[in-house]
Amino acid sequence: MGAVPPPWGVQYTLYLPTEDAARAASAELAGMGHRLTAMRVHDQFCYVPSSPWYGTPPMDPELEGWWQVFSLAVYSSHDRKALEPFLRSERVRMAHVAREHGGFQQGCGEGQAATLEAVFTRDGLVHEQTGAEVSLPSLLPKDPARPPAGPAWNCGGAGEPTAVVRAVVAVAERMYGNGENAPDAVGWLLDEEFAFGEPYETTGEFLGDLADAVAHQGTCTEVTVEAIPFLAALADDDDVPAGSRVILLGDLLRLAVTGPSAAVSLADRNSALDGAVGESAAEEQTRRAIGRELPRLLSRWEEKNDATRFVLAALAAACDRRDQDALKGLDELPAPAGTSRSDVVALVASLLSGDRDDVESAVERLASWAPHVAEKAAGPNVDLKDLGLSVLPALVMRDVETTTPEELCQ
Repeated sequence: MGAVPPPWGVQYTLYLPTEDAARAASAELAGMGHRLTAMRVHDQFCYVPSSPWYGTPPMDPELEGWWQVFSLAVYSSHDRKALEPFLRSERVRMAHVAREHGGFQQGCGEGQAATLEAVFTRDGLVHEQTGAEVSLPSLLPKDPARPPAGPAWNCGGAGEPTAVVRAVVAVAERMYGNGENAPDAVGWLLDEEFAFGEPYETTGEFLGDLADAVAHQGTCTEVTVEAIPFLAALADDDDVPAGSRVILLGDLLRLAVTGPSAAVSLADRNSALDGAVGESAAEEQTRRAIGRELPRLLSRWEEKNDATRFVLAALAAACDRRDQDALKGLDELPAPAGTSRSDVVALVASLLSGDRDDVESAVERLASWAPHVAEKAAGPNVDLKDLGLSVLPALVMRDVETTTPEELCQ
């Protein structure tokens, strides 16, 4: 038999509206077997003279007077991969505890239990149970079986990196000349240092750098808005290989749903604070900028291969565009009943049609086999349309991508 893995730890963070609520939640977590539980007023260290954060303005002024609960739970006898389905249910349970006490759960950190216990900040410690561990079921839950995938796509590869770089630079030069008027996210492509720099080893590495330049870590800013016409031009350029086009459309798809994705992740927080936070200005402007480019991208629908049409239809849905050609074209995609692809296509079709009941049915079907969808759907404050939009990029791009960009759609 193999060695038993070291105990695994998860530190959960809950936000509660009052000290009493924080104390009650702390007691409940201790009752679940959490080893260490501390509670502190939100932004406590801004008021401690010895703290490096003393006197700094609060990060979240709307949480002034709120309390935070930090709790370390330890799980043993299984490796991290085997624990995942159970830890997913634990995250759902922690969110429920926070809601029951008028707050929300936001954020958790993981690692070997000994390490997390050693670095746990004990200011405000209210419960310490030496050696305590969360009880695990005799048989750990397993994720549901994923339906079989749809037929293989046939849309060519992502192209050789040097050729893709040349095609991208050519579009940048055509749109912005010598680069003086190029958006910040594009200017580096026209810089002399880039032209004579080390060549990329893979197309995926280059396209990843491009995506990060447009939206660092997926965050929409004014730079993102300015770069959308360029990304759309690349996705429409005949010299960009079909596989790279699919990747670029996938980037646009992810950017188009940043607002709904944020709404899903902040649903409990918004409910607890009794006020929804909508799309940021940059997120809304990004989505609208993509919407303005859609007519051009959709105008050549008949010329595109099936994989490209699939992502284009999802992009139209993400921009809340009722495109009948895209809706009709979905019926022509290779998506046999009983496959995971058929369920994703059903989600895209429901979003394109705007039928809310169909959207909810499609999300529920996906949640029956996609654990990340089920976890998000467990929150009672989550809007299912927002949820459908937020999970769309991962579902669509997983379907059309393979191990490496060079093998894309082959």
